[in-house]
Amino acid sequence: MKRGEGIILVNTGGGKGKTTAALGIALRACGYDLHGVMIQFIKGSWFYGEKKSFKKLAPNFKLITHGKGFVGIIDDKLPFKEHKKIAREAIEIAKKEVIKESNDIVILDEINYAAHGKLITIQDILDIIKLKNPTTDLILTGNYADKRIIDLADTVTEMKEIKHTYSKGKLAKIGIDF
Repeated sequence: MKRGEGIILVNTGGGKGKTTAALGIALRACGYDLHGVMIQFIKGSWFYGEKKSFKKLAPNFKLITHGKGFVGIIDDKLPFKEHKKIAREAIEIAKKEVIKESNDIVILDEINYAAHGKLITIQDILDIIKLKNPTTDLILTGNYADKRIIDLADTVTEMKEIKHTYSKGKLAKIGIDF
């Protein structure tokens, strides 16, 4: 199936759904027997549904969880330099994955947060974009997408929170929030 030139998509903004939208693309792509990978830059230490569901998308899609959890919140006890080291490793993995002709889609989950949080640089993201196989679609998720990334992207979606159950004191819901 000829798919043409790859595009760059950015899912950003303060509302929910950035990773979920990327996962929807992965699910759709599997329906066309396409292949790809999601590399997670921040998530990692907690259990969340996509860890298990990606096994059901195999062998078409794989998940590489390379973060050590959200930096500086809730139960984070790792030194910042450890988070930074792990994020650097994830950048190197991403560079290898975006050049593979076998990957129709590469999702770099929470990469915008990683840059905003100074775990990686914007230049790291720009380098990945430059390396990208011409036919591979690249999806970058996370709030705080840098203007340089937005300018390079073909499609940018900003998730805006209108209302959230957290404001009513409800905890995150299994299957919806994680």
